[in-house]
Amino acid sequence: MTWDSIKTAKKAAEMYDSPHQFEPLLLTERQLDEVGALGESVVLGSVKLASAAHETTRATLRELVRKMNSFYSNRIEGQSTHPRNIERALQNDFSQKPEEARLQRIALAHIAAEQELEGLVEHRSALTSTFLTDAHRALYERLEPGDRLSGDGEVIIPGQVRTRDVHVGRHIPPTGASLPAFLKRMDDVYGSSRGWERILINMACAHHRVAWVHPFLDGNGRATRLQSHCSLWKLSEGLWSPSRGFARSTEAYYAALHNADSPRRGDLDGRGNLSASGLLEWVKYFLGVCDDQVTYMSKMLALDGIKQRIEAFVIFRSTQDKGIRREAILPLTHIFGLGPVARGEFAQMTGLGERNARSLLSQLLADGLLVSDTAYGAVRFGLPLDSLGMLFPNLYPEANLPLD
Repeated sequence: MTWDSIKTAKKAAEMYDSPHQFEPLLLTERQLDEVGALGESVVLGSVKLASAAHETTRATLRELVRKMNSFYSNRIEGQSTHPRNIERALQNDFSQKPEEARLQRIALAHIAAEQELEGLVEHRSALTSTFLTDAHRALYERLEPGDRLSGDGEVIIPGQVRTRDVHVGRHIPPTGASLPAFLKRMDDVYGSSRGWERILINMACAHHRVAWVHPFLDGNGRATRLQSHCSLWKLSEGLWSPSRGFARSTEAYYAALHNADSPRRGDLDGRGNLSASGLLEWVKYFLGVCDDQVTYMSKMLALDGIKQRIEAFVIFRSTQDKGIRREAILPLTHIFGLGPVARGEFAQMTGLGERNARSLLSQLLADGLLVSDTAYGAVRFGLPLDSLGMLFPNLYPEANLPLD
């Protein structure tokens, strides 16, 4: 940095040392009216999703969403590995290339942290600074020191709020000494949010203000996205997450965050230090991403649509693999919508003889289209990566890309 830029950074850092400097933290009543319909759409769509498919099918989808969240959140940071490498890491199969193996370990840490944090929201609000530090801790404590280095080589301490001043590009976050006051202010404003539409909107506001405060030396984006995912957990039931939408519109994501960093743009732009209109633009973007994710997943889980896609997938696979037969269509559709069946019941639904039915069942289990917890237990619906292109088109397209 030049001396002039150092002086500019120092001046800015000295400026941001009091919580009133990141107001407004909420939308005005008039702004709430502008986004109310969008928030309602997200909430109603999510509620309907809660009864789509069978719970075991939804549980399988939740596992997939965790993997996707890991991939997409890390991709936003420029540190993602191929989805197939994530699958291999889950089987304890790590690359011989050190950098690739490191990215695999980061992906696994994200998946495990997200699952841990989802359990915490059963008992407390995710819209608190304590939960935010828990999100940072849950992620970084799963990494060895060599895997949690900052850009300048400093080892990041899990869950530790920074104590020194930093600059992030052109943005100068609040001073390290003032962070407790900023975090307390966020707790006071966001921690008591009630009602799903208001929680959704306030969580969008919190996502930006946390990013603006930059409470950790590194890992702020990941921790903030984990917090947002978990804030929505009881509404989304883990069937969708904004991280996929952020990653599919990364430029718009960063642009909306940057615009909400802007200082107030005149007397008609609120009464706080930061731009009220910039915050509104960010909330509209955030809610739009959520609405897009809910709409997409609602379409994918509609029974008529999945029935047609299962049929098309099985017919396609049967032309490539003699072990897959069209008689699998009915039982697979049944299991998707109504849940696990005993192996004998599966055989009966195929209408095949015992030997052919057993062979078909074995092939579906080997391919991951069916899953069972024991060698003779009931079978439930599976979602292997190579099935997603047809069963859930565009959900996770990177999974179908060739490995480098």
